[in-house]
Order: sequence, then C-alpha cells, then structure tokens
Amino acid sequence: MNYTFDMLFKARQEIFEAWKWYEEQQDGLGERFEAEVFRKISLITINPLQYPLKKRTHEVNTNDFPFLIVYRINKSRKLVMIVSVFHTSRHPRKKYRP
Repeated sequence: MNYTFDMLFKARQEIFEAWKWYEEQQDGLGERFEAEVFRKISLITINPLQYPLKKRTHEVNTNDFPFLIVYRINKSRKLVMIVSVFHTSRHPRKKYRP
C-alpha cells in the first residue's frame, strides 16, 4: 500500500523558485523540472524506505536536475513529509533550516 505525501511550506517554495528560474532559462524547462520532482515523489510513496537515511531524514536525487528531495516518514500514518527540495550547490546544513 502506497504512502500519502505532504510538503512543508519550505519545500513548496523551493519547487516554485526552481520552476520559475528554469522557465526563465527556457520555456518548458520548469515544467520538466516539476514533472521530475513529482515523479520522484511518486516513487518515494511506493517504497519510502528504499532511499538512504541521513540523520533523521531520507534523501533522493532527482534525475537531470541537481536537486535532492529530503523527506521524513511517519509509518503509523503512512505519510511521507517532504521537508525540502534542495539544490545540491547550496550548503548542506540549509537542507534542514526553514
């Protein structure tokens, strides 16, 4: 049974900012970025434990874009909480800060 997912406001904001930047670079590129993020989230909800645990969160790279999806799992609620959609060139400590 698949998990459901939700996102912190920070993660939604990061997706929007990245989408906007990619769209400014090339029409449709932001849409490709967004589709890749949600494709990965879909894979996460199928088997959230398949990706590595780092500290108290799991991380998975997106394909074609330099981003990590950082998430936590609530097993009792069958919920994946997306904490951050993090550009890999940023300082790693910023993954966990609002």
